[in-house]
Amino acid sequence: MHLLEPRANPSVIMRWASPALAVLLTLFVGSLLFIALKKDPLEAFRVFFIDPLNSAYGWSELLLKASPLILIAQGLAIGFKARIYNIGAEGQLIMGAIFGGGVALLFEGTGSSFALPAMVLAGALGGALWGALPALLKTRFNAEETLTTLMLAYVASFLLSWLVSGPWKDPGGMNFPQTVMFAATSQFSMLADGLRINTSIFITLAAVAAFYLFTKKSLLAYAITVGGEAPAAARYAGFSSKRTVWFALTLSGLTAGLAGIAEVAGPIGQLNLNISPGYGYAAIIVAWIGRLHPVGIVGAGLLMALLYLGGEQAQLALQLPAAITGLFQGMLLFFLLGCDAFIDYRLRRRKRRAVVATKPAVPVQEAA
Repeated sequence: MHLLEPRANPSVIMRWASPALAVLLTLFVGSLLFIALKKDPLEAFRVFFIDPLNSAYGWSELLLKASPLILIAQGLAIGFKARIYNIGAEGQLIMGAIFGGGVALLFEGTGSSFALPAMVLAGALGGALWGALPALLKTRFNAEETLTTLMLAYVASFLLSWLVSGPWKDPGGMNFPQTVMFAATSQFSMLADGLRINTSIFITLAAVAAFYLFTKKSLLAYAITVGGEAPAAARYAGFSSKRTVWFALTLSGLTAGLAGIAEVAGPIGQLNLNISPGYGYAAIIVAWIGRLHPVGIVGAGLLMALLYLGGEQAQLALQLPAAITGLFQGMLLFFLLGCDAFIDYRLRRRKRRAVVATKPAVPVQEAA
């Protein structure tokens, strides 16, 4: 019988190498999957990872999809370091889009240059408030944030559906659940003609730089890390666990809200039911693949964006189902968690105790 035993000194090198190992294992199992589907694995991988980047448009789409993933993952990583697991960034993204989209509708027809800055601020506020709610539930009622953040994501989704199907519905939209298209002053400017990449990418670049400086120079970042790795030491040092919960969940909600407004004021240009293909959930994988490091998250976000593009390309070129993207994302997370488990633990055989047969005692006969 085998047991998992904690390693005394987990390998730092293997911890950083495990994402690459997880990618290799994903590719290996993916090749077996393509063979089972009667597809040439080499051709399938070419469609997945090379064809999407054959043009300037493909590279712009890669950056467009990577930007919200990187932005959300930066905020999530701060909480994960403190063992505070925000699983509902998708809901916070939606709430950021709702708050910012509501401001866009208020400015409709005004042509005001203040519309877009107000939308960005409103989107950040909406996401932060949606992240602060599970922080309140955790610090006040000790509710698990993994459950509350996830459940609130469904609430945000239903709220969006009600708004675009009711009060905010476009009267000229042929009964589709969507708002009117935002004005040009309520949208981010395109960086190049014929490409969808827009100026919202500068928000992500600024966030990466800010989070890098925060993790390297801030005492609060150090307190958060200590609180996650050694809670007793953090309490002894006087670091407030409640403040950490509030900060981590609010900050991760804020970055998700910014990602939401970047989507609706960028490539989408309106509120509808398809403002995110699951960026809030995929960003969880991005944060872990990037080892919770701001620079590592950039590389992981580009990889995840390539999976999105490759999945779309595979649907057209190989006639594969849309679920292929989620399947590869799931395999990547599964292998990453498996590699991490064997970095921190090792299998140890537990010896079975020998059962010694004993002869039952014979009762002594009483003398007659």
